[in-house]
Amino acid sequence: MHTSLYFAYGSNLLSTRLTARCPSARVVGVAMTAGWTVSFTKPGGDGSGKAGLVQRKGAVQPGVVYELAADDMPVLDRIEGLGHGYTRDDDFQVTMVGDGNLISTATYMPQRHDHALIPFDWYLALCIAGATENRFDPQVLAAFKAVAFKPDTEDHRPARQAGIQALQDAGHDDWQAIF
Repeated sequence: MHTSLYFAYGSNLLSTRLTARCPSARVVGVAMTAGWTVSFTKPGGDGSGKAGLVQRKGAVQPGVVYELAADDMPVLDRIEGLGHGYTRDDDFQVTMVGDGNLISTATYMPQRHDHALIPFDWYLALCIAGATENRFDPQVLAAFKAVAFKPDTEDHRPARQAGIQALQDAGHDDWQAIF
């Protein structure tokens, strides 16, 4: 079976989020990328800010490397909005935590940024829960928790419902307590 390596840095940090979307996803480990940081300025179709990597000299951004079946990559492309907000870099270099190996992964890069945007509460909660699940450095968790967010008042929004379900599946029944 052909597989691909994918570097997640936003809501897909939480394994239940990604496996609900791409059932073959398997955590390989935590990795770091130098010269990049996460910003929540990628315009989402729902009017909120989504996670995106932005270059910043001296920054080191952790993320999670997953192995996915090749059949799941087109699914992930669709979910991530490939060509409609994100491009995919299939040779994104990350350094694995633990063994220090430099590996090539696929990741999604925002096509544009809007610094007036902030994420919805449930979306940021997914990122924080994923960072917690993967035992990111306390400074990274603090940075995520310091991000301004807004409540999503559309209770029936499918993305909101799926995000909250992923949080609950990961054991965060009171997901708002994550903040």
